[in-house]
Amino acid sequence: MSLYYVQKLLYQLNRDPHTRSRYETDIDSLLTDYDLDEEESAAIRRPDIGLLYVMGVNGQLLMHYAALHGFEWDEYIGAMRAALKEHGSVRAGLYGSVDSESKF
Repeated sequence: MSLYYVQKLLYQLNRDPHTRSRYETDIDSLLTDYDLDEEESAAIRRPDIGLLYVMGVNGQLLMHYAALHGFEWDEYIGAMRAALKEHGSVRAGLYGSVDSESKF
């Protein structure tokens, strides 16, 4: 897993209009600029907010990425809760100690 590159991409999407434009018009080319595995690429393409959370993506970055895709706050929180039930504990990163029983 390349959590660093997932977070780097989301950071750029949140900050850089050129990256956002490439995401919207040629996501395949954009994703080749980052060292992502298949699961990460698929989660970014969907977007699967919950799976990205379980992978360990920072909540601040993820919150803005979710908003970019029109997620309301309750949908964002719901996606993370559902992913904990489906995929288990957060795998890495800041939230790595969170388990599937968490109510955050």
